[in-house]
Amino acid sequence: MRSVGLAGKPNAGKSTFFSAATLAEADIANYPFTTIDPNRGVSHVRTDCPCLDRDERCGSERCHDGKRYVPVELLDVAGLVPGAHEGRGLGNQFLDALSTADVVCNVVDASGGTNAEGEPIETGEYDPIEDLAFVERELDLWLADIVSRNWEGLERGSRAPDFDFDAALAELLIDVGASRGEAAATLRNVEYPSDPGAWDESDTEALASELRARTLPIVVVANKADVAPDGNLKRLREEANHVVPATAEGELALRRASTAGVVAYDPGDSDFEVVGEITPEQERGLDRVRDVMAEWGGTGVQEAMNVAVYDLLDYVTVYPVENETRWTDGQGTTLPDAFLLSRGSTPEDLAYAVHSDIGEGYLHAIDARSGRRVSDSHELDEGDVIKVVSTAK
Repeated sequence: MRSVGLAGKPNAGKSTFFSAATLAEADIANYPFTTIDPNRGVSHVRTDCPCLDRDERCGSERCHDGKRYVPVELLDVAGLVPGAHEGRGLGNQFLDALSTADVVCNVVDASGGTNAEGEPIETGEYDPIEDLAFVERELDLWLADIVSRNWEGLERGSRAPDFDFDAALAELLIDVGASRGEAAATLRNVEYPSDPGAWDESDTEALASELRARTLPIVVVANKADVAPDGNLKRLREEANHVVPATAEGELALRRASTAGVVAYDPGDSDFEVVGEITPEQERGLDRVRDVMAEWGGTGVQEAMNVAVYDLLDYVTVYPVENETRWTDGQGTTLPDAFLLSRGSTPEDLAYAVHSDIGEGYLHAIDARSGRRVSDSHELDEGDVIKVVSTAK
């Protein structure tokens, strides 16, 4: 399962975002370090289900009338403070946990109502722009420190006559957590001394920054945007490439109301319908949430998850089936499973994602939409429905 990490300073709303996106209980309080151990839960990305192209909707419990919800892991790491890479505020522990994610949502308090340490102040007194570079910088320096701690072994190896510095450096990055492709791309895009003994702190930090950008891409969640002063969202969008205005509190209220049968709402919808009895106070609260949704097209929580997975990671959703005519599995359930794969993945990659035995026995694949066999090099696309033919059952 793909993993999305939540990062940011304390009291920015990460735990509220986590609770809203997973409906799992998380400690939420108005003070730093509410979260000590990482919260792990299951959230979803939303996409159009292929059943929309058929006469009937599919039988998956994760399909809501053609809105398909694909599970991803959500990891809520405790708030980071300046100096986290040096261990301040248990920062190394939190950064180590965050490194297991595929992509990061940097939850920023767009209202400016918390200072750099996450302590509550008057709304608008703090510039949220400061929180953009802060998380990137802490991650970069944390990675740079890991590289530095492994540098001595690389220098010792360089004394051998047949030493290949580029290959050794690539292996070091792989040990840090990069794939071979990410390591190679990182080294292509960074200028560095060919002698490991000539490296200084700036070289290591430049390497770490490039590596982090490739292994931990970041989407900015401009949380508390419903109470943010005029201009804050505009400035955040000018400073960062991927910024999603959000109200995690509004999303949490809607999901709880939906669970209670008070409103009809699917995560990611641009509006909701009141279907149960509510008090005047609840009505006022829901009206405030509706005003926010009207401005941004939703609460922003589902959009942030989608931007992280579909835009930054560039994943596609593919649906394996056993019967290519009916689009069903062996029990007759229509489109029961959905897999998130990197763009460029092939049918054989899908086979391995389903099960290693299916991958090892892979023979060929059929595009269920056309009923035709596809080549082994065929690149899967969003919404593809594929039958994998394998010797394994």
